[in-house]
Amino acid sequence: MPSDRPGTSDRPLRVAIVGSGPAGFYTADHLLRRDVPVRIDVFERLPAPFGLVRYGVAPDHPKIKNVGRVYEKIASRPEFRFYGNVQFGKHVTVEDLCRHYHQICFATGAESDRRLGVPGEELTRSHTATEFVAWYNGHLDYRERQFDLSVERVAVIGVGNVAVDVCRILCRTVDRLARTDIADYALDALGSSRVQEVTMIGRRGPAQAAFTNPELRELGELTAADVIVRPEDLELDPFTRAELESDPDRDTLKKLEILAELAARRPAGRARRLALRFCLSPAELIGNEAGEVTSLRLVRTRLEPGPGDRLRAVATAEIEELEADMVFRSVGYRGVALAGVPFHEEWGVVPNRRGRVLTGANGAPVRGLYVSGWIKRGPSGVIGSNRPDAEESVLAMLEDLERGSVLQPAEPSCEAADRFVRARQTAAISFEVWLRLDALELARGEAFGRARVKFTAVDEMLAALER
Repeated sequence: MPSDRPGTSDRPLRVAIVGSGPAGFYTADHLLRRDVPVRIDVFERLPAPFGLVRYGVAPDHPKIKNVGRVYEKIASRPEFRFYGNVQFGKHVTVEDLCRHYHQICFATGAESDRRLGVPGEELTRSHTATEFVAWYNGHLDYRERQFDLSVERVAVIGVGNVAVDVCRILCRTVDRLARTDIADYALDALGSSRVQEVTMIGRRGPAQAAFTNPELRELGELTAADVIVRPEDLELDPFTRAELESDPDRDTLKKLEILAELAARRPAGRARRLALRFCLSPAELIGNEAGEVTSLRLVRTRLEPGPGDRLRAVATAEIEELEADMVFRSVGYRGVALAGVPFHEEWGVVPNRRGRVLTGANGAPVRGLYVSGWIKRGPSGVIGSNRPDAEESVLAMLEDLERGSVLQPAEPSCEAADRFVRARQTAAISFEVWLRLDALELARGEAFGRARVKFTAVDEMLAALER
């Protein structure tokens, strides 16, 4: 007789994954690799899949984008189904998904930004780095944003890889960008850019900078910008020196070596200057009568041991003013609350234990609800970091399946879920339809000698499919 237990050949485990970025695809992959019959539906509010791989990776880093081929193989499995252009909270809710699935995993990433929390942050030409990144990558939500690239001086607050991407794109030659998949409107705007000076600012020292060594090395390879590092900014504080003496971390030592090489260079008189500054913290953004940024007030910091032996930046009495006509803050992403799902406002994540969603003061697990990726652990790591993170969540999901601690959906069949989704969103896009759009973008790019020319609006995409 057929078994009523999900996860059998007669009754496969039905899983909904909300979000189709790296965390969502790695979660699906780990489930599909297990010896458990499963059927997975992935929901994505945008028509195109792959999340930050498509909309976050810099256009001049095409090799990183190749991970999309891995995701395509996962999506080609018959047990996998994609619903693009379907928004959680609008077209489907937690209650809807509970009616059709045994388990639900949220892999929505971190869609917002952390704030500086200083006066003047709302001035004109004060932006987040992530909106600039999304704009030049052709994200549908950001194509209408305006960035005044007629200014000459730009400050980027933060020293992570996103900050480096912003600096590099501002300093690239348009000829180099013209071969990439950067959005057309961004290419035009950057082609007319008058930016001459870019300053990247970190509140802690060079050893604590979050950018990776390949990203740092790439800055030194820019052909249109002199990279300026002041030797005095590379002098290590006593605590950092002691740490490196007791635990000589290879990556950190290499980072300091690359910075020292940059500091030893003489400016070559290139069209732009990119300065890297450390141990400075923004205290205020200063504007003119028109409400536009004109400069930053920076406080010199010193490093002291903080909680967990992590060195923290402490303000000193030394003040510096830096002229800047535009500011990008790049001080971290932040998760966004999901309707009907517990959320920790202070941490910006869904409270969880090993991927199980928790609720209440005692942190009780919510049956059938899980998280993976940045919405689970916070915005840390690189794309590949989501693979082991997803595996941990999948192990929790399979443990709960083994114990029988799953949802009891009233309509668990694949056919019922498909009818429901398409009744709620008639313009839902399958993975097969996405592959048609992908081929159209590649063909548009080939016609201009580019990697691809992206569609940057839903209407554009739907109209292209009808031709």
